[in-house]
Amino acid sequence: MQLTKYTHATVVLTKDDVTIVIDPGTFTPEAEQLASTAAAVLVTHEHGDHLDVDAVQRALQAAPDLVVYAPEGVADQLGAADRVHTVHAGDAFGVGPFSVQVFGERHAVIHRDLPTIANVGYLVDGSVFHPGDAYLEPGVPVETLLIPTSGPWSSTAMGVDYIRAVAPKRAIQIHEAMLSELGQKSTARMLGPEGLGGVQTDILEPGTTVTL
Repeated sequence: MQLTKYTHATVVLTKDDVTIVIDPGTFTPEAEQLASTAAAVLVTHEHGDHLDVDAVQRALQAAPDLVVYAPEGVADQLGAADRVHTVHAGDAFGVGPFSVQVFGERHAVIHRDLPTIANVGYLVDGSVFHPGDAYLEPGVPVETLLIPTSGPWSSTAMGVDYIRAVAPKRAIQIHEAMLSELGQKSTARMLGPEGLGGVQTDILEPGTTVTL
């Protein structure tokens, strides 16, 4: 399997010439193109930095075989209910050669005055876990954890505890757009083998592809 990191929370997984796009958000200029050439789009939650509604709508129009998997609230926004499948914790489905398990249910608390929306995490091929905007602990082995490192709900201390709890073989920073380059490197050191997290934590520039 190959993983390509795009801006912020957007990740593309490729296997046997089949691609899955996770969280094509408004921070990702290529969102529409990525979605329109994918077999499926997986959305963790409805916030704009994870879901560019207009881009995914256009992709659905351009690619009649494209399907979307997302938590409640997303189907109404996309207006393509027959091709948008609502998922919940405990669900499992396949996309071509990929197997996907769903975990979750709620977004991390940003502030007590703001409502908490639905958020799910996706474990692909029992290997790569994208938690969306929450420190979701799947309770199963994870080889590669895509760890959010910036945002109004996140903190380095909580990230350390999260990476210890999940105990992946490696971690890749996502949701890092609110951190400077210095901040990203500092966070990687804190989470890494010589820091408190104890797990190799990589920083991938947008467009970088790695083989998992």
